[in-house]
Amino acid sequence: MIRWGLCCIFREAPIKFRRTTAKYIATLSPEERMRHLSTICLHNARSLLEALQFCRRNGINAFRINSQILPNKTHPQHGYAIEALPLSNEIVDAFKKCKTYCRRHNLRTSFHPDQFILLSSPKPEVTCRSIADLRYQAEVAEWVGADVINIHAGGAYGNKKEALTRLVEQIRSLPPNVRRRLTLENDDRLYTPSDLLPVCKKLKIPLVYDLHHHRCLPDGRNVEDTTRQALETWNREPLFHISSPLKSWQDGNPRNHHDYIHPEDFPECWLNLDITVEVEAKAKELAVLKLMEEIKKKQENLNNQVR
Repeated sequence: MIRWGLCCIFREAPIKFRRTTAKYIATLSPEERMRHLSTICLHNARSLLEALQFCRRNGINAFRINSQILPNKTHPQHGYAIEALPLSNEIVDAFKKCKTYCRRHNLRTSFHPDQFILLSSPKPEVTCRSIADLRYQAEVAEWVGADVINIHAGGAYGNKKEALTRLVEQIRSLPPNVRRRLTLENDDRLYTPSDLLPVCKKLKIPLVYDLHHHRCLPDGRNVEDTTRQALETWNREPLFHISSPLKSWQDGNPRNHHDYIHPEDFPECWLNLDITVEVEAKAKELAVLKLMEEIKKKQENLNNQVR
């Protein structure tokens, strides 16, 4: 069966995650800053449980956690250790309740760090900041039981082969709590499944197959073959991405995402797989629920045809 995944935030459900800016917290005294961050982090941990409860009630069995769930956690000037926050014990306990809830109800959580995670960068300072962010997300992943921290390969920097070599070296050096959760995703500008599958197989790291990206940046492989090879990289339940273009595949820039998923964009070869499909659409929970209903009807029609 398909496990449907909602990404990060909600369109209509009254569940909100708070953020703050480095500019604002720089105006606060150190004590005020820690209290402010502590309040936001505790709110976000409690909101995560509300998000998971919403998902369970609505048959959505996976949730992608926003990478800023602990805002400014690794900021160069204003970053902090969780132990430094006044409410640190309550915050960690609130996150651990999410893990308990997920295990009880068979929900899956994941992380997809921001685009500035660049393990292929030739600049050591960029790589260092990227690893710091991955460490932070692995820390939260441990509390909540998330099994995926998904990243892109980064830039090519004028030489894709050398960039991939740097990527491999940096992945090999990652701490175990990051490495065992790490996945790579093909993107829509530089790195195709054909570029990343050899890396995934060499490092025994799963490929998160993003079908929309593959259609934007084709590599000569068809969906069926790429799906099969991506599945082979997983040692746990595979996780894929689906989205639809804002306009059409022929009109304008197909990279921009639509509010909803066009049912015809969902590949038939995924219908009977035991996979997680994260729905990347601007209408968020509305898009997931709509696609769930449409795919259910599509599966029923196919089963009727077989009979």
